[in-house]
Amino acid sequence: MSESHVKAILSKQLNVSRETIDDLEILVCLLKKWNKAINLVGKATIDDVWLRHILDSAQVWQFRPKAIKTWVDLGSGGGFPGLVLAILAKTDAPDVVFHLIESDARKCAFLRNVSRETSLNTVVHTARIEDVGEIAADVVSARALASVDMLLGLSLSFLSKNAYCLFLKGQGCATEVEKAHESWYFQFEMTESLSDSSGTILKLWNIQRA
Repeated sequence: MSESHVKAILSKQLNVSRETIDDLEILVCLLKKWNKAINLVGKATIDDVWLRHILDSAQVWQFRPKAIKTWVDLGSGGGFPGLVLAILAKTDAPDVVFHLIESDARKCAFLRNVSRETSLNTVVHTARIEDVGEIAADVVSARALASVDMLLGLSLSFLSKNAYCLFLKGQGCATEVEKAHESWYFQFEMTESLSDSSGTILKLWNIQRA
């Protein structure tokens, strides 16, 4: 899928403004520059960054709750989905604070650089997820980080009452959900990804240990 086609989907299907796409272009420019020195995304995906990383991340925004103040993104890496969502929030929900958690200091430097260049409402935590203090989040997100069972364990200390988890998952999502139900109670919805027919946006709520 071409860059122009992806931008059309962002604009028409996800209601992303021209100004927001401009900020996403800054992110892509910095990503390509930094990726030459540190491995932010796989080199095989950098030429298809708008589909594989921007659209893949941006589609999560439509599943957010209506009332939201705090968002926690686990294992933010190169900023997906956290940075992309923070860029979308600039116009749609400017008061939302995004906490980006990443243990790699070099990747955190990238996250802070993009945040400065695009004036994002982010807090970057250079730490392992388990070592970050409690944050009362309305949403916890993650992409390609761990199994659903493990993600729920990592998310639990951040979940405020009525919070959602939004996870970008690949093939095998249904099997992971079934396995997670052995240790957790939760409600969930699965939606096919716009960027990859084998991918899933997994939304979970009413989460508690079994």
